[in-house]
Amino acid sequence: MIRKQFKEIYSLYEIIYKKEELKHQSVEDIVADLKQMIIDHPVIAYIDIFDQYQQTQRVNGVINPAIKAAQNIIFCFGMELPTPEVLAVRPRSIGVCELEDSYVINFMEAPNAQANATMVEMIKSLKSTD
Repeated sequence: MIRKQFKEIYSLYEIIYKKEELKHQSVEDIVADLKQMIIDHPVIAYIDIFDQYQQTQRVNGVINPAIKAAQNIIFCFGMELPTPEVLAVRPRSIGVCELEDSYVINFMEAPNAQANATMVEMIKSLKSTD
């Protein structure tokens, strides 16, 4: 997993898995596995799944032809509410994008190191153990 800057402002964590590296066969399968991890976690609250590909098609937007599917799973750690500003960085989401021979999985860095570590751990657990 790498940490990178997007548009020189946003700090992201991202990993690209070859399709054969994962135990899943689709974006939907990957998101379903992440959803179960979130539901099973004692602190994280599951919110919803957003199909970015479908939404972009719906509004006749532009989709890179290399992208075959793209969804976000939305959730919140929300263990504390110290200031109103924390609302600006919640909830969290993990994006899952299918390309021809790979999946790109990423999320924007959270202001909480433990939240970032948990998301990295969840994403790394998607890799096949075969």
